[in-house]
Amino acid sequence: MGKTESYLKQIRSELGALARLVEAFPDGEAVKVVRMAETIAAALVEGRTVFTCGNGGSAADAQHIAGELVGRFRHKERGYSASALTTNSSVVTSLANDFSFEEIFSRQLESMARRGDVLLALSTSGGSPNVIRAVETARKLGVHAFAFSGKGGGRLAEGAELAVVVPHDDFARIQEVHITLGHILCGLVEEIILPSAPKP
Repeated sequence: MGKTESYLKQIRSELGALARLVEAFPDGEAVKVVRMAETIAAALVEGRTVFTCGNGGSAADAQHIAGELVGRFRHKERGYSASALTTNSSVVTSLANDFSFEEIFSRQLESMARRGDVLLALSTSGGSPNVIRAVETARKLGVHAFAFSGKGGGRLAEGAELAVVVPHDDFARIQEVHITLGHILCGLVEEIILPSAPKP
């Protein structure tokens, strides 16, 4: 077997693993996505803001989801109020330097979030200290604290109001499902807010 065929086999194997994970995604976890969408839609209609956070690849996913809400996912009406807590490098680095990396998200929430806002926190392991701290702070502030996690959920799932846990241990598969769920979540939010809009 040549290198190309070996790599193709690897690609097929990994795509197959993802397909099996998506196909077997538990209904109970999917229902949580619906509940999150309902809460987010209600908050946005009331003029609230959705905040997102995560580290590394999860930071990219957090920014992606916030971007879909601001730029609108499928129905190009006025954008929704959403902000990724990962994007202002001056704020993030000053908080990490002056306080600690664990507080880079929580202190932003303290300065910007209002009761009734929503936080969506992402962590493939469910054990990221700064993400966990953000959830704890959100709940103290009266902010809805939702999470996307994996590997059993960890402390993040325990502390969140609602946590969708991808039942897998590979960070890559977990992140791939997270961003798919993020797209689904944004689509559901739009359908709830604009029920008469044509569906794709």
